[in-house]
Amino acid sequence: MKPCTSHDGRRGFLKKSASIAALYFTPTSLVKAFAVERVIPLPIAKEKLAITINGKLMNLEIDARTTILNLLREDLTYTGTKKGCEMGQCGACMIHVNGKRVKSCIQLALNNQNNKITTIEGLSNGEKLHPMQAAFLKNDAFQCGYCTSGQIMSAVACVREGNAKTRKSIQTYMDSNICRCGAYQNIVDAIEEVAKSGVKI
Repeated sequence: MKPCTSHDGRRGFLKKSASIAALYFTPTSLVKAFAVERVIPLPIAKEKLAITINGKLMNLEIDARTTILNLLREDLTYTGTKKGCEMGQCGACMIHVNGKRVKSCIQLALNNQNNKITTIEGLSNGEKLHPMQAAFLKNDAFQCGYCTSGQIMSAVACVREGNAKTRKSIQTYMDSNICRCGAYQNIVDAIEEVAKSGVKI
């Protein structure tokens, strides 16, 4: 057997280095062509969903992983419902489900089988604003406006559920909605005005 010399060691090292370099600089298309196995994505299963959105009954087929937020925004173009933290912390995605406020970013659409959904687009009556929308405008209860739709949806629920008896109770109820512009006092003013007006919402 031929003894291993330092010369052979260097030669082997250079050969290996050249091979690695050649592989590194080979176009990706060629590397893929020599792949023994290729991963073929499985088709995404669709599930049927019957849901009423802003008074309109819809029969849909959706990806089972879809949140109600993504269904509204990406598939049905109800973009008034905003996508914020996507962790249920900021309240920008608030909607009403059967009259109750819900954070749409953390709820699967399929959990709403046969439910009635109301988004910010469904509050107004044609060109006539909902009383809470009008109160937000009157009281300058927003600045950048990104959180406003979620704030209004929570505000309506606050009054409906009887949690607008005092400014403190309003503030406590609205804790789930974050306004990074800091329009909190004006928001409370708007909610308090609607609550005191006695108008049915």
